Amino acid sequence: MDQTGGTAVTPKSPWGSAAPAAPACSLADVMSEQLATQLDEENNAFPALTDPAADLLLSDEASETTSDLMLAKMLQMQFDREFDDQLRREEKKFNGESKVSISFENYRMVHPYEDSDSSEDEVDWQDTRHDPYKADKPQTTPRRGFTGKGKNITTKHDAETCGRKNTARMDNFAPEVHVGDGLGMDLKLSNQVFNSLKQHCYSEQRRSARLHEKKEHSTAEQAVDPRTRLLMYKMVNAGVLENINGCISTGKESVVFHADGGSLEEQPVPDEVVLKVFKTTLNEFKNRDRYIKDDYRFKERFSKLNPRKVIRLWAEKEMHNLARMKKAEIPCPEVVLLKKHILVMSFIGKDHVPAPKLKDVVLNSEDMKNAFYQVLHLMQLMYQECNLVHADLSEYNMLWHEGKVWLIDVSQSIEPTHPHGLEFLFRDCRNVSTFFQKRGVSEAMSVYELFNAVSGLNIPVGAEEEAEFMAEIVALEKRNEDHVQKRGKKTFPVTCEDGDPPLKPDADD
Repeated sequence: MDQTGGTAVTPKSPWGSAAPAAPACSLADVMSEQLATQLDEENNAFPALTDPAADLLLSDEASETTSDLMLAKMLQMQFDREFDDQLRREEKKFNGESKVSISFENYRMVHPYEDSDSSEDEVDWQDTRHDPYKADKPQTTPRRGFTGKGKNITTKHDAETCGRKNTARMDNFAPEVHVGDGLGMDLKLSNQVFNSLKQHCYSEQRRSARLHEKKEHSTAEQAVDPRTRLLMYKMVNAGVLENINGCISTGKESVVFHADGGSLEEQPVPDEVVLKVFKTTLNEFKNRDRYIKDDYRFKERFSKLNPRKVIRLWAEKEMHNLARMKKAEIPCPEVVLLKKHILVMSFIGKDHVPAPKLKDVVLNSEDMKNAFYQVLHLMQLMYQECNLVHADLSEYNMLWHEGKVWLIDVSQSIEPTHPHGLEFLFRDCRNVSTFFQKRGVSEAMSVYELFNAVSGLNIPVGAEEEAEFMAEIVALEKRNEDHVQKRGKKTFPVTCEDGDPPLKPDADD
């Protein structure tokens, strides 16, 4: 009560009515087993509440996940699985069909589990951070240059240590060098072997670079350099050619392409033509300048210091030789156009199929006999009417088309006044005679009879046939060379009626 004699009023709590205070109990009651049992019975009286989200996360092994730590690990693993799958899809979408791919491997979550749900067509993930094939790093020696003490001291020059270091340094070689792997092997390379391998790899890289650069600037096997390709494109754009179909033949000094003819203002272009592209690789022409430097038609223009001009002269020479042969009505390709080192000629064949070479065609005995007499007649026409020696006549440079023998590849053909003209003619006669005798042509002449029949020189054949015959040929060449240098005329009879610069037979002897 207060001083006025009234009853005391308890102030009202702003937090609502106060809960009744829990009854006080002693520490002994708390620790009693009877009280603990009573509390468990009260908890079991309430029904268990199930969480649907927890049921989805927990698998059949939920009985083993009573630990919160284990449950957290499983949840994290599931999250990592989903993250890795999403990363795979992003990488596959980013790379597409590109041959060069970008890897997101460093961003994935690596866990020691088997991903059995991943399909086989997905990216094969490999943890290169634990690559078993990666070479172990050799132990490095300290800065002082040795390890150990006393008798167990090991310097940086130790053979085993250097061997292991050299083996590990092989990984730094160029990718094209296949060094293999030494998984599980203690490989050691001596300094001598390693230095030899290193020098070899360096030399191979330089050689490969030289070949690549050379190929970019030269006409190679079944390929053309950018300059030649540009010339061919210009022919197509100008309408001379409709299209270029592909390579049909390759040789030591040229590549032959088949093309469909277009039109020219000066002359008609055949429906099918060939492009003879003389190779700009200089190796093929190092030993062939003797065919052109002594030819009076090109002697003044011959330049050994400018190989590209020599190659153009080679193409021009074949054009002039074909023109002579065409005037004498010898079966040969007809020249359509000459553009630097590209010669466009008529195609010998039909429907994109070239005529077979004489060495590949199968003829009966009568046709083979007829072919021999045709070749004999063609050689006589070339020598007597065209004033030419083929200089590379064989079954490889004669085609069989429409029952006739056609002569091709006359870029090296020379005149009989050439210092080696008769020697080249004798070689041609040997090739022709040997071929037809092997094919069983009984009428085929010997090499000496064929030479005399073509040249009309009637050189006698002695006991030692070839030695004496060649001596007579060399003597004739020497006498003719001296005479040509003095008078510019020939000593043995050859007639020429074409429009080329004449070299008439000598009338004084």
